[in-house]
Amino acid sequence: MAVEPQRSQLRVGVTSMSHEALRILLVDDHPVVRDGLASIIKTDGSLEVVGQAADGASAVAAYISLRPDVLMLDLRMPGMDGFEAATRTLDADPAARVLVMTTYDGDEDIFRCLRLGAKGYLLKDAPPSEILTAIRVVGGGGQYTSHLVAAKAMRRLSHAALTRREQDVLVQNAEGRSNKDIASRLDMTEGTVKTHVKAILAKLDAMSRTEAVAIAARRGLLHL
Repeated sequence: MAVEPQRSQLRVGVTSMSHEALRILLVDDHPVVRDGLASIIKTDGSLEVVGQAADGASAVAAYISLRPDVLMLDLRMPGMDGFEAATRTLDADPAARVLVMTTYDGDEDIFRCLRLGAKGYLLKDAPPSEILTAIRVVGGGGQYTSHLVAAKAMRRLSHAALTRREQDVLVQNAEGRSNKDIASRLDMTEGTVKTHVKAILAKLDAMSRTEAVAIAARRGLLHL
């Protein structure tokens, strides 16, 4: 008779611990990365990996099914990428806590993720202690960005944004096309193309088209 209450009490304790743990869904197309993150997370008893996914579509489905406290999401994945996965997840649940973790530190990628509604942006080479801190902060309803990411985001905000037409011209420049060819492809005059190129150089603080393309790629405005 005395054993049953003890067993019951034990079950209650285990349930309580599970309930208090922040539940994490890991999304990355590389199994080694997911396993590494899972190993780091397991070192903290207040965190629990409840699922893994290897692409954006699976991530959205898993999120809807599991409703984790934190969705740790890579950006570059086959099929549906992290941007689209974050958008669909937040459409389904505006309160979703998305923590982006990627190798990409381009200004535009960072700004785009934060604008979508991600609660955090972390680089994959961050030390384990920072990864755990970011998860706890985002899981607790806060926002987290590393000092490096925050600095890049602020720099992005301090620069005038390229217009859609300037972005179109920049893409054509990256493909090595002449002003005449760009004008023909984009249905504008050569003079207008030159005006756009001049604006691009000024906004990117570049001395040449080649440098502008390099800066744009580094900032995430282009993915070559």
